[in-house]
Amino acid sequence: MRTINTLMTATALTAAGAVAATADTWDLPLAYPATNFHSVNAAEFGACVAAATDGAIEIVTHPNGSLFAGNDIKRAVQTGQAPIGERLISAHQNENPMFGIDSIPFLATSFDDHERLWEAAGPAVAEILDAQNLVYIYSVPWPPQGLYFKREINSVSDMEGIRFRSYNTATARLAELTGMRPVQIEAAELSQALATGVAESFISSGATGYDSQVWESLTHFYEVDAWLPRNIIFANKQAWEALDEAQQTALRDCGAEAKAAGLQRSRDYTDFTLDGLREGGMIVQRAGDELMEGLREIGATMTEEWLENAGDTGRAVIEAYRGSN
Repeated sequence: MRTINTLMTATALTAAGAVAATADTWDLPLAYPATNFHSVNAAEFGACVAAATDGAIEIVTHPNGSLFAGNDIKRAVQTGQAPIGERLISAHQNENPMFGIDSIPFLATSFDDHERLWEAAGPAVAEILDAQNLVYIYSVPWPPQGLYFKREINSVSDMEGIRFRSYNTATARLAELTGMRPVQIEAAELSQALATGVAESFISSGATGYDSQVWESLTHFYEVDAWLPRNIIFANKQAWEALDEAQQTALRDCGAEAKAAGLQRSRDYTDFTLDGLREGGMIVQRAGDELMEGLREIGATMTEEWLENAGDTGRAVIEAYRGSN
């Protein structure tokens, strides 16, 4: 299965590199492994831009935190250290509650619902990014989030005291409300943290667990479909404004293609990675009723907390989303 992803990555990177020697090189830092579907998608986005600009812009991807660590990517693009980057936007909810709208537990638990949520929220998020010297290009959701453990878990009370990897405000708060102990860990550091016992559990999609081969340390994955977080590709505003209109249009058009392709990849990758976890030896199953009941109670608390922090803008977006049902 890894061979399929590796071949896709190699094809995309080869195409992205086949541009004129005089190309304007845009380094694109990524937080996830080269074989992750987000990274593959970003490489193909780069290849599309190279073709659409006749080789004038070469986007070179740097996966797995090799250029900037995940938590440094957004700042690097804001300050012009990199012209473009990809970031899990909910990791910056501490800057603005709207960055965490994709991580409100059980608000949007399917791909279709989540896309409707993003239709309502995307323009507001893009406006906030614009004020931070960033130009929104496209975004792609992760598959629904589930819970990983190294033992059987049947209720929220079973989680107490477990060291839990957090990656944003929502996951840290989830840990607190379940009695777990949150530990901030970036994706590139996850395998080592699990192997050394720094973390014993986390919430993420099957994709992260599959990419990190977490079956080497953990035993159980519970499907709870808590939320679908999004990665956003954004550009530095000065780098963007230095492009001519045709080049900006090329990036926008390629971004639209990447958004559609990435969404389909995320859908396809869901079952693929869950099967991969099973093949690795993990127990993969839907969470039991008692566990789900406890998680939904916590989700209701977190939703009210988010709405209180997000104010009128957040409430308007949630109302627009709920009204689109």
